[in-house]
Amino acid sequence: MSSGALFKKEARCTAFERLQTEYGDCWVWMSFDPVHKVIPAFVVGEINQENADRLIAQTKAVNDGSLRVFFSDQRPQYREAILKTFGQWVQPERQGQRGPQPKPRWVPSPDLLYAQVVKHRRKGRVVKVATEVVFGTPEALGAYRKRSPASRRVNTAFVERQNNTMRQRNRRFTRKTLGFSKKRYWMERQLHLCVGYYHFCLPHSGLREEIDPPLPTKGNGSPKKWREVTLMMAAGVTDHVWTLQELLTYRVPPQAPEHIVSIDEGHQEEMGEPGIKRLKVFGPRPQFFWGYPRSPPG
Repeated sequence: MSSGALFKKEARCTAFERLQTEYGDCWVWMSFDPVHKVIPAFVVGEINQENADRLIAQTKAVNDGSLRVFFSDQRPQYREAILKTFGQWVQPERQGQRGPQPKPRWVPSPDLLYAQVVKHRRKGRVVKVATEVVFGTPEALGAYRKRSPASRRVNTAFVERQNNTMRQRNRRFTRKTLGFSKKRYWMERQLHLCVGYYHFCLPHSGLREEIDPPLPTKGNGSPKKWREVTLMMAAGVTDHVWTLQELLTYRVPPQAPEHIVSIDEGHQEEMGEPGIKRLKVFGPRPQFFWGYPRSPPG
């Protein structure tokens, strides 16, 4: 999770500004895939349960169904959000013959694995780091760590390093500057552009592929030994490094609306009351870097 400021820092806001405006600290909730270095989803807003639920729901929406392992810090909102999104109803067995039937319970699915990194501090310094298994079993966690392609430890180092990358490449998150956002709307739009560029246009040194045999270059230069790979190339979404022009001019395929309310005045519809004129309303507009095709035109 990274943070920025809207118009001014939280500590410098007046009581009126804290209550009536969106000025102050603004947090970016982010999920991260350490294998492909991809950011599946992010949410801009305050630290509350609603934004945590949105983050996990968006992460599940762009996943193929294989996502069942989560590592995070100690924020309590993650536990409830993961349980809401990846849980299931279970009917407990009745104990004895008397009394009412037990009510169904919402429990984590058997294949769900969630662990937290617990940092113990003393006088503001971290003195011990432990692991707490929230969903799943220690045995399942140990088996996953052995076969994990990213790390043998339970940690949040990958997403923390990504937060630093975002802060270095996005001026609106740079500390002690005048480049901060004035409104949350524009912070979100600029963040979408930054993340889109990071996924499609920026090669990642940790994903580069060795060329065997190396390709000769013009003149007396050294042969080319490595092929540049972006995050979306590693994920199989595209086959080449996009230019900024390709990213900005690409037309996003239309997405089916969540609900449609047509203009009419005669009968009951999905929203509103009979006899009230209603406009056509579509669901939320998709962001430009999710639900990608295989490659851009041209």
